[in-house]
Amino acid sequence: MKPYFKQTLAVRYFGLSKIPLILFVRPSVLHLNDEQCVIRIKLKRRTRNHLMSMYFGALAVGADLAGGLLAMQMISRSKRKISLVFKDMQADFLKRVDADAIFTCTDGKKIEALIQKVIKTGERQHASLNIQVTSPEKYGDEILANFSLTLSLKEKEATAP
Repeated sequence: MKPYFKQTLAVRYFGLSKIPLILFVRPSVLHLNDEQCVIRIKLKRRTRNHLMSMYFGALAVGADLAGGLLAMQMISRSKRKISLVFKDMQADFLKRVDADAIFTCTDGKKIEALIQKVIKTGERQHASLNIQVTSPEKYGDEILANFSLTLSLKEKEATAP
């Protein structure tokens, strides 16, 4: 997969302006649509640990981006002011990630339903997103890690003029 140039630049700008750690790991957006987001973080000096595999922090950034970017895109399309935060995270590391990591979140429909629930109820709502980590160049389709992040959304209150 070739990177989505425009979305990759947007993610890196977001890192530069809001969360410098995102920019530091230099993620690339490989795919982004209504149903899924695919992010790549290359295994380089900045992202690896002393065992020459991907550092936990870099893996967490990739998982955060795969779920967060998908949610941000859908929130933007809703034309509503909805705040996004991840409430918690569960990670299962099945094998060392010792090559470029691909993070895939396919929970677009779940996120869309969550946004509609937030709009309908006006209350904070939560949903668990699943992100799988693979390294196709070395391990094919084998899943190397699974992340579960709880997405928490709430519509921002309108401010008086």
